[in-house]
Amino acid sequence: MTAVLTETAFGGLLREWRQRRRLTQLDLGNRAEVSARHLSFLETGRSRPSRDMVLNLAEELDLPLRSRNELLVAAGFAPAYTRHPLEAAEMGEVHRSLNRLLVAHDPFPAVLVDGQWDMIDGNAAAAVFVELVDPALLEPPVNVLRASLHPRGLARYVADLDEYAAHLVSRVRRQVDRSADPALGALLDELAGYCRELGIDPAAHPRNRVVLPLRLRHPDGGLTFFSTISVLGAPLDVTLDEVAVESFFPADEATADYLHHRFARGRPHRLPG
Repeated sequence: MTAVLTETAFGGLLREWRQRRRLTQLDLGNRAEVSARHLSFLETGRSRPSRDMVLNLAEELDLPLRSRNELLVAAGFAPAYTRHPLEAAEMGEVHRSLNRLLVAHDPFPAVLVDGQWDMIDGNAAAAVFVELVDPALLEPPVNVLRASLHPRGLARYVADLDEYAAHLVSRVRRQVDRSADPALGALLDELAGYCRELGIDPAAHPRNRVVLPLRLRHPDGGLTFFSTISVLGAPLDVTLDEVAVESFFPADEATADYLHHRFARGRPHRLPG
């Protein structure tokens, strides 16, 4: 009589992540110091992993904390990482510190976003962008990428829109590949639709540049920025693993002067949260 092996939820998820990372069982086994044969047994359900084994494999697969929890639950273990909203008491000091980063970046724009690019907060100077976006796109939660590429959003004012759109879409595509987040996948499809509506190829690759500038045809004159993305080091909470601060810097003296004078005149206002 032949035993019938039934793939477990853990085994299927492990195989999916291994293939997503383009690794063979031998590749992953070498990284995790596990035999390829044992990995095969784990994927088919012939062997059950220990909690330490699940965490080891998740580390070698470079999984986001949310996905590590999912892998643990699929194997029958409790999640290892908490998930608190930023408004929770436990997150108070971290949230205040993130807000200090935003305020300290004035008079240059900065926004705090979650893992799906929904804006959590923004500094006063970010109004230089928000005033160019159709108010209908600013109903909370504001998605900064939707507001950027929607035909009634910032896209109307972006010079070199083809290149900037390719940059944003490529960024989200990499995130989807890393995280397998269905919400991000839906956002990627949405952004690709906006590109097609604007006559842009959503599959285009951005040009090979050291820094991609954001050039705006602002009503007050041409403005040029470059941006950085900052994430928290060694987060142990799912929410903190996913939040990021995007900070914009002036790419020329004219933009810097404009932002300093604008801020001094008190024109900026807080972004809708």
